Amino acid sequence: MIQADLTIILPEVILAVYAMAALIGAVYTTKDALAPVLVWTTAGAMALLSFWIATNGDGTNVAFNGMFVDDGFSRFAKVAILLSAAAVLVMSQDYMARRDMLRFEYPLLVALAAVGMMMMVSAGDLMSLYMGLELQSLSLYVVAALRRDSLKSTEAGLKYFVLGALSSGLLLYGASLVYGFTGTTLFSGIIQTVQHGEISVGLLFGLVFLMSGLAFKVSAVPFHMWTPDVYQGSPTPITAFFATAPKVAAMALFARLLHDAFGGVIADWQQIIVLLSVLSMLLGAVAAIGQRDIKRLMAFSSIAHMGYALIGLAAGTELGVKAMLMYLAIYVTMNIGTFAFILMMERDGKPVTDIDALRQYAKRDPGKALAVLILMFSLAGVPPMLGFFAKFGVWQAGVSAGLTGLVIVSAIASVIGAFYYLRIVFYMYFGAENEDPIETRATPVLWVALMGSAALMLVGVFYQFGIEGAAAAAAATLVN
Repeated sequence: MIQADLTIILPEVILAVYAMAALIGAVYTTKDALAPVLVWTTAGAMALLSFWIATNGDGTNVAFNGMFVDDGFSRFAKVAILLSAAAVLVMSQDYMARRDMLRFEYPLLVALAAVGMMMMVSAGDLMSLYMGLELQSLSLYVVAALRRDSLKSTEAGLKYFVLGALSSGLLLYGASLVYGFTGTTLFSGIIQTVQHGEISVGLLFGLVFLMSGLAFKVSAVPFHMWTPDVYQGSPTPITAFFATAPKVAAMALFARLLHDAFGGVIADWQQIIVLLSVLSMLLGAVAAIGQRDIKRLMAFSSIAHMGYALIGLAAGTELGVKAMLMYLAIYVTMNIGTFAFILMMERDGKPVTDIDALRQYAKRDPGKALAVLILMFSLAGVPPMLGFFAKFGVWQAGVSAGLTGLVIVSAIASVIGAFYYLRIVFYMYFGAENEDPIETRATPVLWVALMGSAALMLVGVFYQFGIEGAAAAAAATLVN
């Protein structure tokens, strides 16, 4: 029995053992001198594990009496998490090394965070859910404050920690209420209690607290307050990591909890998701208009995009889950390309994040400017970019589920949000000449990430590289 369980959780075990062994090895050898090697080996291990998960998974497998679930849904999310984490790691190596921030614990903390995320998306029990969530969170608290000599970075880590502790408290209180009113922490046991479409007031309160805790993790309004400050204060590679893998993990966990544990009372949680979606889309669209720092702008952008992804979850259908997964995969790709360019932005060797610094950038580097234009158009949802089809997918799911009003609000928010994406394009091509132009130092990795993600926004419209089929299979596994 134990051997069968270990076989099911083998990817998580391998990555965790690697991280702990590498941590001990680095401590007792060359420490930070080993950091560049650890970055590449960690990224390589993640890429190999993602390939293994994608090619060897079959059916639904349950470990530890239902606490851990390995199915098509979790495998899709794990592949997205591991690939995005690996991409951010290799993108960040040169940036961190040149600014004396490349510590040996950095890639290992990312690896441990990834283990937590993998546990989150496979959670079949409230205890395994919390264990995965906290492993991810504790790792992220540390990397947010990795730049020890920076007041902003320290402040970002502290804010994230304090507010994260608050969200953990909400989550635990909700879990205790759910256990008290159902007598079990297993999702399979909870759904049997609510399968007739009825839910007690106490259990409903527990569900609300659980959703509040998870809403913090996806930066949904009104639990978004940490996002702009943490995005701006953290080192740019850490911000890129926050904007990719943890978002996929938190949204997948959200879907897992609602469908596996509370799938019998969709009407009760649907209205909460709709409210979170509306508030996130509108605030993300409006608040980003006045931002002059591109990292802070991307924070509000992520809030809005999580609002769009929540439309698919609010639908409560297989089509909605598929649309949500497709949206997350495309969103992560767009963000990797965008942050690859942000990592290039510097002046006199120092990072620059001021949007005004991009004025007339297209004259100096038309190739990179074109790639950024494609990414901005895709983030704004301008057809025929892949970002438009991501939004169209969740709109289609929303309309089919009778959420036409929510879709209309999202379309309005999308039009408002297009302003700040197109403003960046305007500055690059038509803005007044910048007296102190920026340089864009592109390593081969950053250049490939920028150009590759921009190309995918165009090529992916015609051929989505099997992602659509994988998302459909993953959605069917979760909902059915």
